Amino acid sequence: MARLLGLVVVVAACVACGRHSPAARGEVPTAAARREASTPPEALLVLAKRDRILAIVDPSTLAVVARVPVGDDPHEVVATEDGRTAYVTSYGHGTFHTLSVVDLVAQEPLPPVDLGALRGPHGIVVRRGSVWFTAEGARAVGSFDPQQRSVERVLGTGQDRTHLIFVSEDGRRIVTTNVSSGTVSLFDKRASWEETIVPVGLGAEGFDVSPDGKEIWVATAQTGSLVIVDAGEKRVLRTIDAGILGANRVKFTPNGRRVLVSSLRRGGLVVFDAQSRAVEKRVPLCHGTAGIVVQPDGSRAFVACPPEDEVAVVDLAVLEVTGHVSAGHDPDGLAWASRP
Repeated sequence: MARLLGLVVVVAACVACGRHSPAARGEVPTAAARREASTPPEALLVLAKRDRILAIVDPSTLAVVARVPVGDDPHEVVATEDGRTAYVTSYGHGTFHTLSVVDLVAQEPLPPVDLGALRGPHGIVVRRGSVWFTAEGARAVGSFDPQQRSVERVLGTGQDRTHLIFVSEDGRRIVTTNVSSGTVSLFDKRASWEETIVPVGLGAEGFDVSPDGKEIWVATAQTGSLVIVDAGEKRVLRTIDAGILGANRVKFTPNGRRVLVSSLRRGGLVVFDAQSRAVEKRVPLCHGTAGIVVQPDGSRAFVACPPEDEVAVVDLAVLEVTGHVSAGHDPDGLAWASRP
């Protein structure tokens, strides 16, 4: 009886400790608790929205090597061209106005970027040293200069819910999707920036530009269609009735031969042949899929599965799931960091 009472006391004490632990109280873990290993030269970055953390993952082992706190409601992440820093958008349904900054080598948060009136940052990309982002609340795109720590330019789209963004290698073309307006904005730098608006359909959200820059594939979440835009002529080439309701991310493979589409409503990963425009395979993954990133060598795709709190790993040679990453609750934005 005495042994039983002692066991009860120990268990109760452990439960009390668990309830009052930093994790249970929602506190940010210490740096020592966050780090598990050094950041590898090639790293997968995973945003866990509900946890408000950026997970740094070793893609060779699929193990999380560090978890770094970021701002509220994080949605998208990008690594700088040297692979040493990550920028994260704090979205807040158009109300927040900060970019979180993470030192990927030291695995530490850096001072955030205040975007002022550019509220609702969502899409983000790094090009030629500048950090480009969309601002849904301001119906605009902007760029941030990390050296000067200031916003260097703002371009208004005049469209509702300017969402994701692409910037060409030479920095002279910008493409964005505008979800509520159902359009794509194409900005070209000539004497000044000139915008062309192409209607594609309501729920225009996920998109990608082909590696040769000739086509823009856009998923319209409300109709489940894929719309192919001629990037040179700035007009719709073809609309594919794909039946992918809730489609929210589109990604070309590096060789341009395939297009990968995820859907929060339908789940799974739909793989298209970019030349024939036909479905090559529907890969079952989970009940809802979101962010996609393709390994630079084209061997694997990583697909966020928010309902299952995991990231699925797809072998692109055989189009089958070969592993999973447990990086945190409600994973969404993914990126790849390559450090020379």
